[in-house]
Amino acid sequence: MNEDILILFLIVIIAASLQASTGYGFSIIGTPFLLIILPFHEAIQINIILSICLSAVMIYQIRREVDTDLMKKLIKGSIAGLIAGLLLYLFMDTSVLTLTVGIMILILTVMLISNFTIKRSPQKDYTAGGLSGLLTTSIGVPGPPLLLYFAGAKIDKTVLRSTTLAFYLFAYTASLLMQITFGGTNTEIWKMSLLALPALFIGVVIGQLIFKKISQELFLYITYVILILTGIYLIVTSI
Repeated sequence: MNEDILILFLIVIIAASLQASTGYGFSIIGTPFLLIILPFHEAIQINIILSICLSAVMIYQIRREVDTDLMKKLIKGSIAGLIAGLLLYLFMDTSVLTLTVGIMILILTVMLISNFTIKRSPQKDYTAGGLSGLLTTSIGVPGPPLLLYFAGAKIDKTVLRSTTLAFYLFAYTASLLMQITFGGTNTEIWKMSLLALPALFIGVVIGQLIFKKISQELFLYITYVILILTGIYLIVTSI
């Protein structure tokens, strides 16, 4: 048990550092490694609880950087996606979804690296929010749709980080409430989440320091790496 707690600490520090510095990455790093020491549903819920805490800790500091109009569109678009994702989480084998998403992420990432761009529109904002919501409640990884969309639209790193963290606060909270209501929870999930909070705060501090040091260009490269690792992870876990 002590070894599992140490592993949990290391996972959370690294994942929180990445999330605080880029706006993405907590689920991408956290979920696969949490699955090593925890059952699927427990790992997903712990990831969601800690992601809510991280967003809540950071939101006050970055609130002025949030693109409010974009965030509202993402939230509205996510509602249908959250419901659809919950149905997948409760009743379906998510391996096919996971494999499909992983392959799509890798293909789209190659397109982005090849300077493929996406022109923003209200409809695309809603769609990105919907897809993110679906992946939040189904497999606990909401980042890829937003990361692909924002990277393709060349959105500034400050706006990207703050707006996605604000959106996550809504999406993860809604997802957690839906999962608890329809799928339940247990004391072990909340105990492990509480134990991980000090590591989360350490990771946030480290991530904030990193954010101040990276340029927009380096931020974009980090984005591509995160996307590639996500795609590979999803494919491997689905096989």
